[in-house]
Amino acid sequence: MVTVNPVSSRPASPGPVSSARSALRFPWSRAVTYTVLSVGLLVTIMPFIWMLLGSFKTQGELLRRPITWWPQAPTTENYETWMSQLDYGKFLTNSLIVAVCVVLGNLLFCSMVGYALAKIDFPGRRLLFGLVMTMLMVPGVVTLIPTFVIVANLGLVNTYPALILPFLAGPLGVFLMRQYIQGIPDALMEAARIDGAGEFRVFSRIVLPQCGPPLATLAILTFLGSWNNFLWPLVVAQTEDMYTLPVALSLYSVGSNQTNYGILMAGSVLVVAPILVLFLLLQRYFVQGIAMTGIK
Repeated sequence: MVTVNPVSSRPASPGPVSSARSALRFPWSRAVTYTVLSVGLLVTIMPFIWMLLGSFKTQGELLRRPITWWPQAPTTENYETWMSQLDYGKFLTNSLIVAVCVVLGNLLFCSMVGYALAKIDFPGRRLLFGLVMTMLMVPGVVTLIPTFVIVANLGLVNTYPALILPFLAGPLGVFLMRQYIQGIPDALMEAARIDGAGEFRVFSRIVLPQCGPPLATLAILTFLGSWNNFLWPLVVAQTEDMYTLPVALSLYSVGSNQTNYGILMAGSVLVVAPILVLFLLLQRYFVQGIAMTGIK
């Protein structure tokens, strides 16, 4: 009969040398990770810091060599020019009207189409979803001229509908909402239908209340795209009273001889600030929406 020594059957415990190596390896790898991330963060925010500091500089200081980061004689003249001479309030109002209407339209129509593609079985559903996925790969520039021709034939050039209607629903929003709604249990909707609820009631009372994260994500992405949209407003808005902020920024920062970099940077700060505020308010929902809809 063979006996086994219980002491010898135990796994060998790591020695003091291997423990010391493990203790040194993990902090070292963590330090490298933090260093790389810090450098990446610095490289990312450096242009924004330069833009913010440059908005308080004069034109002469911005063109001076060697360059200086901190303003030697800080001034708010560039912001005063935007507020008084360049009618910033009108451009801001135009951008807000367009962006808010586009966001509301996308939240409504993209969620409705996403619900139909996810939970309603109808002929051609897969084909329609395939067309939506195909549109994700089509650049917006390709449809610029046909869209302008349609808008011009309708007599909508230089109006708010021309700036809003072509963007009331987008393929990315439809895909985002469809992916999220597909994960909602069918039993909830079937129970509502048994109680006599119609499709619109099921959609508004059962589905939408559970779609907070994707709706917030869609709102941020849509607002960002509409707020920064430059080419379409430049083509459609033909008078100054219809200019949005990006169009006004590109047209009024260029003088007769050279670009006024102070006005350009101040205008850029005024354009970026609302986007940063919106993202800070909705960042938690944005991260949840991206994580829960299968977007990688």
